Amino acid sequence: MPEPILIWGAGAIGGTFGAALARAGRDVTFVDVVPEHVEAIRGPGLRITGPVDAHTVQAPAFLPADLQGTWKRVFLAVKAHHTEEAARALAPHLAPDGHVVSLQNGLCEGIIAGVVGRERTVGAFINFGADWIAPGEILYGNRAAFVVGELDGRITDRLRSIHADAQVFEPDAIMTEDINAYLWGKLAYGSLLFAQAVGDLGIADCLARPELLPTWRALAGEVLQVAQAEGVTPLGFNGFDPAAFRPGATEDQARASVDAMVAFNRPNAKTHSGVWRDLAVRKRRTEVDVQIAPIAQLGAKHGIVTPAVDGLVRVIHEIENGTRPMADANLLDILPR
Repeated sequence: MPEPILIWGAGAIGGTFGAALARAGRDVTFVDVVPEHVEAIRGPGLRITGPVDAHTVQAPAFLPADLQGTWKRVFLAVKAHHTEEAARALAPHLAPDGHVVSLQNGLCEGIIAGVVGRERTVGAFINFGADWIAPGEILYGNRAAFVVGELDGRITDRLRSIHADAQVFEPDAIMTEDINAYLWGKLAYGSLLFAQAVGDLGIADCLARPELLPTWRALAGEVLQVAQAEGVTPLGFNGFDPAAFRPGATEDQARASVDAMVAFNRPNAKTHSGVWRDLAVRKRRTEVDVQIAPIAQLGAKHGIVTPAVDGLVRVIHEIENGTRPMADANLLDILPR
């Protein structure tokens, strides 16, 4: 029988994924820190809206303090800067032979492993688009890559089982022996999404600005250079081609990859990044200090300077602190002049 599933963080990612499993008849329990969202899930239900797969499910849902019991399989889907706090809160509910799967952006697997142990941590790479709209409502904007992998690269029985769960939601989900290659690939692509967030244009329109091609090359290039120093060769997805941004790649190669990313994002109902929603809609801190800033810190260990990444972090912080308004012109302030 399939393992009962605990979804810790029922927002855009966890809510969308968990709802698909619940609709398929899986035993799913949600945990979230927003009381109104918890009440909606177990009351009228969790509504998944948008063009991809609209549906509503009712399921058990709890605030962290009210949860009882243990689970062998926990999918963690909180913002990166809440990872350690959430991992410590869920640890008492993780069975001794259980595991946590990180449905997050960034290199959160290491944080989780520091709390529950590396052997009880499983990696995942996600790129589908979803937005938390209101308590009990999540927009599922577009399908995209979904990859799961053990941190040590083995193909295990539990990974096969996790992959089966992932396929309930995304039939094209894959298993990998190199999850770090996808996580670092998403970091490089994610740097472009963080940049989009400092202005007003959506992802496709922002990427399509021809004058910003040097910014995209610099940001992705710095991330890929650090990845290489860390012994990782990032893999591409959904139009993002790491080879087009590595040292020695041509402007035409980068432009072709940008064009492919624009084509992938153009038809999506989710038009803006989650980082943009954090700044413009939710008015809250972004994940920049856990996703993007560590790239510069890791680069420094290898003697790699990251002026574009540093500039991006600076601009994001200025918007978070209220000293810089959100505007498309901000993208021209990322690179050193």
